[in-house]
Amino acid sequence: AAEAWSSGGFDAEIVPVEIQTRKGSVTVKEDEEYSKFNPAKAKTLKPVFSKDGTVTAANASPVNDGASAVILMTKEEADQRGIKPLAEILSYGDAATEPIDFPIAPSMAAPIALQRAGLAAKDIDFWEINEAFSSVVLANQKLLDIPLEKINVKGGAVSLGHPIGCSGCRILVTLIHVLSSGQTGCAAICNGGGAASAMIIKKL
Repeated sequence: AAEAWSSGGFDAEIVPVEIQTRKGSVTVKEDEEYSKFNPAKAKTLKPVFSKDGTVTAANASPVNDGASAVILMTKEEADQRGIKPLAEILSYGDAATEPIDFPIAPSMAAPIALQRAGLAAKDIDFWEINEAFSSVVLANQKLLDIPLEKINVKGGAVSLGHPIGCSGCRILVTLIHVLSSGQTGCAAICNGGGAASAMIIKKL
C-alpha cells in the first residue's frame, strides 16, 4: 500500500474531499492507515480471538471512515449519453456458508461468478479480495489456487482500511484501475453472516 501511494497508484481513483474542522479547512486526499504501521510493534502483539491464534491487531483490518462510488448504466444508455465506460460487468455470484466459516465464503462465490462468465480462475488477470483479516486472503488464495502476485496488488484492507458499507465498491474501483484494457478481474468480499459476493469485470 505504501509503495502504491508513493508511486501515484491511487491518484486516478481518488477524489479529494475538503472538510471543515475546528482548526480550519482540511483536504482529505490520502488513506492514513498504511502510514501508521510499525513493524517492530507488530511482532509483539498478542492474538485477539484465542491465545494460540494467529489474528492480531496488526493483521486485522482497522475501523475506518470512507466513501466510494460508481456509476452503473447499460451500454445503450452510455452510448446515448456519449459516455465511455471504464469496465463491463461480465457476471456476479453470491454464496454462503456457516457464519463461523465466513472467511472462506469468497472462495464459494467466485466460482459461481466465474462459471456464469464462462471463465476459470486461471483466466483472471487480477483479483481484489477484501482483507478483513490477512488470513481471509491467504485462505481464499489457497482454496482458489491463485498466484499471490495477482491479489490485492495495491494493498488490502489491513493496510488501507475497511469502512463497512464502502469496501465492496472500493475494491471494485481499485480493480478497475489495476486492470489494463482487455484484462479481466474478480472482486470478492464477505458480506456478513457467512455470505460473500463476487463480481467479474472486463476493463474496456
